[in-house]
Amino acid sequence: MIILKNRDEIDKMKKAGEVIKRLFEEIDKMDIIKIGTTTKSIDIFIGNYIKNSSAVPSFLNYRGFPANSCISINDTVVHGIPDDYTLAESDIVSVDVGVYKNGYHADAARTYIVNEAKSEIVRFVETATESFFEGVKMCVPDKRIGDISNNVQKYVESHGFNVIRDFYGHGIGRDLHEDPIIPNYGKPNRGARIKYGMTLAIEPMISMGSPNVKVMEDGWTAKTIDGSLAAHYENTVAITANGPIILTL
Repeated sequence: MIILKNRDEIDKMKKAGEVIKRLFEEIDKMDIIKIGTTTKSIDIFIGNYIKNSSAVPSFLNYRGFPANSCISINDTVVHGIPDDYTLAESDIVSVDVGVYKNGYHADAARTYIVNEAKSEIVRFVETATESFFEGVKMCVPDKRIGDISNNVQKYVESHGFNVIRDFYGHGIGRDLHEDPIIPNYGKPNRGARIKYGMTLAIEPMISMGSPNVKVMEDGWTAKTIDGSLAAHYENTVAITANGPIILTL
């Protein structure tokens, strides 16, 4: 069941989203994603920042997940568990963060490049980001979820990359994961009709190679099956009478 939110509920979700927005701004300002930094130290910073913002990390202990954030390196698509891995030149680092505040969740992800990388890798990461905004163009009443999915897929594939098909975006609100499921591929004019009050975590996950993934023995870490690079970009979006509002930007 899709749960529509009123203005007060969207405002509460925006407060959670603002914590994520400021967190990513702080990560940029303090140059946290750099050579020599461990993913575990990044996760500790994220956890402390969220808690100091009078909020709770949504991911910590969610279905047993052991960290404040998902930090996914290179061929890891999503759900990377922070550890003692030390960032190196040209690593691709996807940071996925959820925040719970005032009874509501917000969710967002960014992909970083450590220091410098080949232009093709830069273009790849930019494609993940821009495909999200292509999806948001369809976030208007009377469009359908499949229109979002199709726009993401068309944009990614037009740039020579692939969308991951085993993981999806989702509704979000009082629960971290709500209906509807939002694939990053699909046909237009399919799925639930978009309505005012929907709150959606739209999150393109893309690969430079195969769209297929394998989940590692820890039960969480999902890697591309061919070892190709992956990128992830996500924001929480509210459908309002004033158009789609990105709550985490």
